[in-house]
Amino acid sequence: MGAYTTLWEFLVRAEHVEEFERAYGPDGDWVALFRRAAGYLGSWLLRDRSNPLRFITIDRWESAGAHRAFHSAFSREYAQLDARCAHLTAREVALGSFDEAAVRQSPAEQ
Repeated sequence: MGAYTTLWEFLVRAEHVEEFERAYGPDGDWVALFRRAAGYLGSWLLRDRSNPLRFITIDRWESAGAHRAFHSAFSREYAQLDARCAHLTAREVALGSFDEAAVRQSPAEQ
């Protein structure tokens, strides 16, 4: 089985876009916390082209077990950071958790 991925959608308050991007971006507070855990593979922050206040985060882990172990070991830090970032958004929705499927390469990648 492949990597384990979680997706979140955020509607960011207009006055907090820069602060949100700093906290959730590649050098932000969330990535710094995730990097403390074994099995963390990386994160991406995507901004919607048609709605610049809408963002998607993609967090990848080696496995669902690595993700669970992170939450178990860092639950207090996670909750504190989540509380510190709550004012940045008008809405936060978990879009789901996914296992990476086996994907064939496109002809261009072969």
